[in-house]
Amino acid sequence: MTFVSRPRFRDAGTLLGLIIIGAVFAVMAPAFLTGPNLSNVLQQSSINACIALGMTLVIMSGGIDLTVGPVAALSAVLAAAMMVAGVPVPPAILGGLCVGLSCGAFSALLIAVGGLQPFIVTLGERSLFRALALIFTGGQPIFGLPDGFRAMTNGTILAVPNPVLIVVFFAILAWVILNKTPLGEYFMAVGGNPEAARIAGVPVVLTKFAAYMISGFMASVAAMILIGRLGAAEPTMGTLWELDAIAASAIGGASLMGGRGSILGTLIGCIILGTLRNGLTLLNVQAFYQLLATGIIIIVAMLIDKATSGKQG
Repeated sequence: MTFVSRPRFRDAGTLLGLIIIGAVFAVMAPAFLTGPNLSNVLQQSSINACIALGMTLVIMSGGIDLTVGPVAALSAVLAAAMMVAGVPVPPAILGGLCVGLSCGAFSALLIAVGGLQPFIVTLGERSLFRALALIFTGGQPIFGLPDGFRAMTNGTILAVPNPVLIVVFFAILAWVILNKTPLGEYFMAVGGNPEAARIAGVPVVLTKFAAYMISGFMASVAAMILIGRLGAAEPTMGTLWELDAIAASAIGGASLMGGRGSILGTLIGCIILGTLRNGLTLLNVQAFYQLLATGIIIIVAMLIDKATSGKQG
């Protein structure tokens, strides 16, 4: 059985929405279309994009991951502590990434093997991982990250910021996995109908492990980008990141019922959220109106998804 992630017209509609939003801000705020501002939008969106790429795969497999913010914080403080202690940057980064993989594997163990509900499991782990980050640091931020590490995340290649290049790399990798490998079909089969997938011979447990471990890994990647930009790691970082990631996935066409999703759509959804916040900030719109606008866009995206769901291939 062959599954498709999303029809192209859905991604085209999301892109059209981004163009319309960008055009409105370009007219109302002349500074919006300047090179530095557009670069800033992409860099700000890169954090959410990393998280949302992993979240999309989890949602497609029929799950949800509310741990990504705390996992990012735990990864960040561990990697930062290692660097400050004199551990070379590559092993420290690897240690942070392994935290994300381990947290994702723990989630999958409880969900896929233990048979527990994803929402409840990751809701509980959300507090657990946040507490571990706070306990590890005593609630204090970690400063003094090496200049070499910071240069990796603050630098550019051919005038393109490194965080944007990192997102592009992982987005291409995710697209290949989703569209060109059996694992991509497994994600959608398990999300669409796990029992039918099991009968068809799909390794359901291993598929869920892959989804949650990728989500944890991408949360750690986002953490590395952020602490490199800030020069510090805080145990409270990543608050509500999971909501932004879910919103971007939903705007991009992922079905919260599982079985459908789009890597390109998710990226566009991240840029829509980043553009919206940036443009409203340039217009000096108060923060609570920004939340209102974000909520409206998410609801509209869900209505569009509902209206077009009968046309899915």
